[in-house]
Parts: sequence; C-alpha cells; structure tokens
Amino acid sequence: MGGPLIVWDGVFSAAEVDRIIAIGDGRTRERAQLVLAEDAMGKKRVTDVSWLERDAQTQWLFARLEQIVQQLNRQYYKYNIYNELRERLQYTVYESSQGGHYDWHVDHGAIGPDARKLSISVQLSDPSSYQGCDLELNFGDGIVPAPRARGTVIAFSSYVLHRVAPIAAGVRKSLVAWVSGPEFQ
Repeated sequence: MGGPLIVWDGVFSAAEVDRIIAIGDGRTRERAQLVLAEDAMGKKRVTDVSWLERDAQTQWLFARLEQIVQQLNRQYYKYNIYNELRERLQYTVYESSQGGHYDWHVDHGAIGPDARKLSISVQLSDPSSYQGCDLELNFGDGIVPAPRARGTVIAFSSYVLHRVAPIAAGVRKSLVAWVSGPEFQ
C-alpha cells in the first residue's frame, strides 16, 4: 500500500517476531511517561514500555529496521534521513487490565539537532489475542486503522496525527522506531 501510510506485510517471520518479544519481555518494563502536564493523571497514555538499546542482542534488529527504512524512504518518502537509527527502540505493551491506550498525538519534534521524520510500528501480537487497541491514523480526511497482521511494518510521517485506541481485551505488543534526519527545510 502506498500513500502517506505504507504497509509492508510479513516483513518479520513468526520466529523473528518471537525473538523480538523475548528481547522486549526480557527487559525491565516501565510505565510510559509524557512530559505534558495534562498527562499527570495518566489520561493521555496508559502503556508499559521497555527500551531496546543497540547491543549484541539487538544489533540484528537495528540493522534489519535500518535496511527496511532505507528501502521505504527511497521508494516513497525521499526524506533527508540518517542511515542509522539514532534513538532506542520502544517495545510497547498495552494490557486490558490497565486500560491500555495512547490518545491522539504526533511523534514529530526536534531531538537535539535532529528531527523525527518517519515513525515505524511493527505489529508483534497475533490479532486474535486482543480486542480494540488499533493503531489509527488521521490524515485529515478520515481515520485509517493500520493492519493488525503479525510481523507487519507500518510506516508514516512522524507529523501525522495518530493514536492507539483503548484495548478492550487481551494484550497487544508492538515495536516502535523513529527515523530522524536534519530538520526540515
């Protein structure tokens, strides 16, 4: 699928998805934090995250995502981006027992001298293991739900308004990466 939302089905095999989940579940989880005062009561975002640094265990994952990003950028976006991912990967877990969700937001922003340009989400959970909790994007002419197939990569410009709808049952896991480059000119 082309356009502002790029979907690449089956990028990661079931074994690779299981490996990502094992890495994420093996790291210390923390409640996701926002710097916005309005989230003081946890209304905007309820999810747990683990941060994946580039290390011996994750090098393959960073390299694979960088390859995917470069291909998607060449074919669709043509942004001036860096060849490597400069931020940690975010392993996210939304649980129905906690009322997991992440309200409407954008990822775009300056990270030091860099700007986030692309947001990447990798669907890790089997879609039958949870209800609700769709990644939804608002392109101005309506809300578009992202596919839920396990191993799928979803890419969009970081300035696109998006959310993770409330989870009704089960647990949803995903991996998020941000691609940066020099500030937009």
